[in-house]
Amino acid sequence: MTNSFLNRAKTWLNDNYDVETQKQVQYLIDNEPKELEDAFYRDLEFGTGGLRGIMGVGTNRMNKYTVGAATQGLANYLKKNFRHLDDIKVAIAHDCRNNSRFFAETTANIFSANGFTVYLFEDLRPTPELSFAVRHFGCQSGVVVTASHNPKEYNGYKAYWDDGAQVVSPHDTNIIEEVTKITEISQIKFEGNPNKIIALGNDFDTLYIDKLKGLSISPEAIERQKDMKIVYTPIHGTGVKLVPDTLKAYGFQNVIHVPEQDVNDGNFPTVNSPNPENADALQMAIDKAEAVGAELVLATDPDADRVGIAVRNNSGKFVLLNGNQTASVLIYYLIKKRVEAKMLKGNEYIVKTIVTTDLLNAIAQKFGVEYFDTLTGFKYIAEIIGQNEGKKLFIGGGEESYGYLAGEFVRDKDAVMAAALIAEAAAYAKDNNMSFYEQLIDIYVEFGLYQEGLVNVVKKGKDGAEAIKQMMVDYRANPPKTINGSKVIELKDYQTSVCDNFVAKTVEPLNFPKSDVLQFFTEDGAKITVRPSGTEPKIKFYISVNTTLDKKENYHAKQAELQARINAIIADMGLK
Repeated sequence: MTNSFLNRAKTWLNDNYDVETQKQVQYLIDNEPKELEDAFYRDLEFGTGGLRGIMGVGTNRMNKYTVGAATQGLANYLKKNFRHLDDIKVAIAHDCRNNSRFFAETTANIFSANGFTVYLFEDLRPTPELSFAVRHFGCQSGVVVTASHNPKEYNGYKAYWDDGAQVVSPHDTNIIEEVTKITEISQIKFEGNPNKIIALGNDFDTLYIDKLKGLSISPEAIERQKDMKIVYTPIHGTGVKLVPDTLKAYGFQNVIHVPEQDVNDGNFPTVNSPNPENADALQMAIDKAEAVGAELVLATDPDADRVGIAVRNNSGKFVLLNGNQTASVLIYYLIKKRVEAKMLKGNEYIVKTIVTTDLLNAIAQKFGVEYFDTLTGFKYIAEIIGQNEGKKLFIGGGEESYGYLAGEFVRDKDAVMAAALIAEAAAYAKDNNMSFYEQLIDIYVEFGLYQEGLVNVVKKGKDGAEAIKQMMVDYRANPPKTINGSKVIELKDYQTSVCDNFVAKTVEPLNFPKSDVLQFFTEDGAKITVRPSGTEPKIKFYISVNTTLDKKENYHAKQAELQARINAIIADMGLK
């Protein structure tokens, strides 16, 4: 056992740490050397989005002390940045995960001990409602305790700025700098001031739902289709608090629950993973929908910022739509309905990430709506909204990982909002004698058939992190000349902010924040994006291909052709 992490571990055996923590550390020292190394070989990084990690003792784990250091560092930065204010205000929310309430209360106590006014939700709430609260109360910051869709062993901590969006440059790196200055437990003010903590409850939920209801643009279609059967599951998470009530506020009267999954439980007992991107997470809801004859299935992740859906195909069988497909129908609906109602004024725009389907851009372009691309991460979408506030009108935006947003009063992806608008889009389609699925196929005929694939290469622990870093070094040193037999004609490197066009033999700057991302564009129209995950021990390969679709009847054949191309790219890149 090397001295570095062992010595780190031994510092946790003094009386600055509670007795239970000391016992657990001693147990790892005596019995679990590999686990000890992973728990102490580094500090759990306060990255550009906050913390996320496995819960347990250690510097590389989510626990009272790592959360405490993050909060004290953030508090110190807020004091510097808002020193002109007499009262610094923060809002705090948490999801259903194990220890989430404890971490939220720990965070609230530290902020209040630093003299801040703290708005703490009385119970678990969706992440987007935290964003709304920051803006509503004029807070300078906010924190939500969540690990989103990660496995049950994980928890996390996301920091928000005064615009209600997750922190971006320069605040992200400045906060990190302050957090790294917390080197002793004695620097953390754990003893809270209850007089500075204000509880948020149902009355605030009502304010939020009223704002969400204001986004509805087809109330007449909902009225005609109000009995449309919708099955909804929160997958044991926070969506159970607000999604059904919001659907009801929109006018939907036939929302059917999955009782076993309405139970808030951080162990997520009915699913392998509480991720709406995974088919098994929706299986109980689909079974319920089959039993009751529903037309739409909605499933939100534990902190209710992402939503997955299932719809009936032309054979009446439920099929899962991926995030790109759902985003395409939703954005098409939000724009098309405005065109029909003559609501477009010429200053509207949408936003998506660089790994999200380019079909969204094609839709916007045809309707004369401006579009923006951003790096992966909804904070970058929120940043574009902030930059255009008061000058242009944000219609909607999304990312392939099931996150969507409309309107400007929330600045993070919002599954409560998205669930209601997706249901409204389904009602609108039905009001026009088609299903949600048929609407998607019609979009493909009009704008082109786009298909995407995602390969996650998982590499855990210290060795895995080093392997992922080396993979990116190798791709930069020796980029592929061809992929699946097609020449690579363009390479975008977001770390060096350079776009190399090998056909035109030009080198152009990329106007994006620096990020460890590579994109390869091939002669036959494929786009392959390589990106290490910022929240999980994996490196992601996003693959996008497209073609024309002359008529609906050819959809399945053309889809199979595109899937074969994706599979061939995966094989050629050695990703199987």
